[in-house]
Amino acid sequence: MINVAEKTGKGRFGVYGGQYVPELAMHALIELEEAYEKFHNDPEFLAEFKKYLREYAGRPSNLYFAEKLTRHYGRAKIFLKREDLLHTGAHKINNALGQALLAKRMGKSKVVAETGAGQHGVATATVAALFDMECHIFMGKEDTERQKLNVFRMKLLGAEVVPVTSGTATLKDATSEAIRFWASNITDTYYVIGSAVGPHPYPLMVRDFQKVIGEEVRQQSMEKLGRLPNYLVACIGGGSNSIGLFHDFMKNPEIKKFGVEGGGIDDSKNARSLSGTGRPGILHGAYSYLLQTPDGQVIEAYSISAGLDYPGIGPEHSYFKDTGAATYDFVTDAEAIAGFQLLSKTEGIIPAMESSHAIAYLEKLMPKTREDEIVVVCLSGRGDKDVAHVAKYLGENIE
Repeated sequence: MINVAEKTGKGRFGVYGGQYVPELAMHALIELEEAYEKFHNDPEFLAEFKKYLREYAGRPSNLYFAEKLTRHYGRAKIFLKREDLLHTGAHKINNALGQALLAKRMGKSKVVAETGAGQHGVATATVAALFDMECHIFMGKEDTERQKLNVFRMKLLGAEVVPVTSGTATLKDATSEAIRFWASNITDTYYVIGSAVGPHPYPLMVRDFQKVIGEEVRQQSMEKLGRLPNYLVACIGGGSNSIGLFHDFMKNPEIKKFGVEGGGIDDSKNARSLSGTGRPGILHGAYSYLLQTPDGQVIEAYSISAGLDYPGIGPEHSYFKDTGAATYDFVTDAEAIAGFQLLSKTEGIIPAMESSHAIAYLEKLMPKTREDEIVVVCLSGRGDKDVAHVAKYLGENIE
């Protein structure tokens, strides 16, 4: 067992995190860290961030009682944190707004980002248009095919979408190419990382820009129910919506927290960094759990969800795994498709494939709950982008 108390300090969650990057990128990370330290508690910065969350993104998002879904299981009451109702259709806009406002204060005129399902790419392209910044989005060629709608949305917003053909042409490779572009254009370019991964200070920043999810759940639970939930459930790829939901409740260890990974097809084709065979190693600038061979070569992840097929995980989640602060499990592609259909038919809400993993996990969780308990599921995004892909999986061609 890893000694999770070792190395705890700046940029670390236990042993996890750090800054494992080429010397060329260290100057940019130091510049970013200094800017974040300067502004993240600055009243003027926070007021502007909250204003855009409220007036542009549409926060607070609803905490919705899923009455028919609750009736379906006949156990605990199920509430959905409706991040799918935000502008651009997912939680990604929270972080994109925060980082774009920081980039403005740093004097950057361009932004670059990676994207898998396309939601972070759309969010970044959106804020780039809002703040008049040049935007480059790197996306795996495989994902551009799965997410044609989001590719068009990004282009419509004025972004240049760069298909990545290296490796398996998915999120890991898009991230690598985005980092290379950033390292070559550091003077005027800001790299907007979309999940709680990467070198310090990114995991900390993304968590801080997404923690509004859990803060709202706490407040809304007390206002609506007069109590806190018993269970929190969120899908997890890199881990931004889940860390956003969990963070404010880490002071409440009695509340059980579940991160749901992409179980893919079988034990050899999945995205189970924490719930499968992942081991600690270094990927994209941070030490964390990842899928790798015995000699340390990265194993390509797979999930039906483009936003979950990442072979690594956020370092704070790795720390939570080792300390038992959260539980990490998985559902398969087929189970996620069933979750997609179930929520659509019971509540009239079409979830993103990523969110469908969290919905599908209710099949495992609900039998263990009681009628007097409360489950909150983070509905991280809406499913418009996934309808054609799901139709194809189910044998229908609607394109």
